[in-house]
Amino acid sequence: MLQKIKKRDGTVVSFTKTKIKIAIEKSLKATKTENVSEALTNKVVEILEKKFGYSTPDVEDVQDTIEEVLLHKEYTKAASAYILYRNNHKTLRAQGLLKEQTRIPNLSINALKILQRRYLKKDEEGFVIETPNQLFRRVARTVASIDKHYKGDVATAEEEFYRLMINLEFLPNSPTLMNAGIKEELGLSACYVLPIEDSLESIFTTLKYQALIHQGGGGTGFSFSQLRPKGDIIASSKGTASGPVSFMKIFDTSTEIIRQGGRRRGANMAILNADHPDIEEFVDLKLKEGVLENFNISVAASETFMNAVLKNKEFALLHPNTKKIVKKIKARTLWKKIIENAWKTGDPGLLFIDEINKQNQLPEKILEATNPCGEQALFPYESCVLGSINLTKMIENETFDWEKLARTIKTAVHFLDNIIDANKLPLPEIEKETKANRRIGLGIMGWAETLILLHLRYDSNNALKLAEKLMSFIQTQAIKSSQQLAQERGSFENFPKSTWKKKYKTLRNLALTTIAPTGSISIIAGTSSGIEPLFAISFTREVMEGTKLPETNKIFEKIAKEKKFYSKKLITTLSSKGTLKSLRIPTEIKKLFITAYEISPEWHVKMQAAFQKYTDNGVSKTINLPENAKTKDVEKAYFLAYTLKCKGITVFRNKSKKNQVLSLGKVHSEFSGGCLTASCE
Repeated sequence: MLQKIKKRDGTVVSFTKTKIKIAIEKSLKATKTENVSEALTNKVVEILEKKFGYSTPDVEDVQDTIEEVLLHKEYTKAASAYILYRNNHKTLRAQGLLKEQTRIPNLSINALKILQRRYLKKDEEGFVIETPNQLFRRVARTVASIDKHYKGDVATAEEEFYRLMINLEFLPNSPTLMNAGIKEELGLSACYVLPIEDSLESIFTTLKYQALIHQGGGGTGFSFSQLRPKGDIIASSKGTASGPVSFMKIFDTSTEIIRQGGRRRGANMAILNADHPDIEEFVDLKLKEGVLENFNISVAASETFMNAVLKNKEFALLHPNTKKIVKKIKARTLWKKIIENAWKTGDPGLLFIDEINKQNQLPEKILEATNPCGEQALFPYESCVLGSINLTKMIENETFDWEKLARTIKTAVHFLDNIIDANKLPLPEIEKETKANRRIGLGIMGWAETLILLHLRYDSNNALKLAEKLMSFIQTQAIKSSQQLAQERGSFENFPKSTWKKKYKTLRNLALTTIAPTGSISIIAGTSSGIEPLFAISFTREVMEGTKLPETNKIFEKIAKEKKFYSKKLITTLSSKGTLKSLRIPTEIKKLFITAYEISPEWHVKMQAAFQKYTDNGVSKTINLPENAKTKDVEKAYFLAYTLKCKGITVFRNKSKKNQVLSLGKVHSEFSGGCLTASCE
């Protein structure tokens, strides 16, 4: 059916599939892929005819379709080669050597594979029918469309949002990338907290709600602290209660069944107050391999509990309904059990629940639970949208471009606030609570690589000072942007009841900043995750369905080539060792490219605390411990986090699990840092 094609200069010429076949052949040949160009060319033509019929596509339409076809199944490497070809031509056009400039994201092969598996639209047969460029355009258009409700400039907003994503300067959370603009649109938020009251009706209603949220790619957090303890007499039936742990296992099974549409693993957080009568059973939950694999677990450690530990006093376990003392235990006995189990398995973490509520901007409500990675405390039925700035894109001539960062923050706050209105939330209760508070979580990724670019060692006082300066700047600029939005659109509904009322006349969002682990989106952006140090210099990731992605840090590779110590043997050695410690390379390079297990737990905690000081919500950070770490190292880290006013803490000792998310000498997960015991985002 196709007869004509429109060139970039506007002229229309006869359509022929020869050029398509040549382009595909070159991409296959460049990546030593089997020459199946004839079949792939026919598929491209078939899709074009389906899309355009007797109308006339332009060159970009054809090239987008070639990308779509190559991204399918095993042709990702060829797709990467083709995208690089388009990128090169983009550069030439920008230099005036070729006509017309196009915008193509500079994506790695690993980024393309993640996008192809999870994010790009597919047809009913599972065939990719969208390019990364089109994905970013789809998201930008959907989110920017909200501006029409506020009499804003939709076209300008769309271009600003699109520019941030196409340049990999900022990316929203995964559900937004997956779902925005899709016909059967699901939720766009990453984080949810659902209430669980002490009744079967409440428990199983919440179980249904959890399934709906996971289907859209969101993660859920629960406090099980209201449930009566195991063995408690049930007045209506005269039977006995099975306790909160038994219901956690039901929620875990539901998560395994849903599997979030096959796109990514479901994730949950289970929280139990330190004074719950079943706390000891809860703390022991992860000792058996394979139990609650879709959950992170954390103890809600109150000031009362922490003081009892510090003073070696007895601590009362209370019935959650009557508040009567069920029994008393030595606080340090429970503390020791928490420490030992965290050393053995990485669980449980701690939530310093009173510190969380001291920083609660809406004091009339209590924060009891967080999202799966612990960084986002939320009220019951509240959700939050997250997004992260790629700090490596804010560096110019080995220094921060603070003006560019300020512009990026302003657009990102606008972007995230729009998502709240664009969101198709699964329940009216969630929509009501979310829009009453308009909580957003603007964060960062690429911190480790940023320090390298600035020639700062991760475990240094200068790095801590920069962390505080940076996060203070982001927080201040985010508040300014939220105030401006509030002047145009109005403050969030609960603003008069909030602590912000004493400081500002208007504010659009209850809370603005969060440091998330940025698992998948940091892979797409091609940078290190969140505020984590580098886990290893060279390694292999394993993503869904067993796909293995070999990866070497691009900054290290560049420096190694510039300083002439790069070799394939070096990379092979690094892929098994992970670190530079024992290798004969310049000392200054070793200092910069320090990895997670080479950094003492104290510096991990200090870095988390530095960012927490200027973050509204929480900070996702894993305190990595080497295999030979002792329980006293875990205890020291937990006490330091409490002393430095962190909102929570998670540790992970290398090889403390048979199947851990990141490990040296073999494969690594799709997640590049944070939440090592379960799932990110």
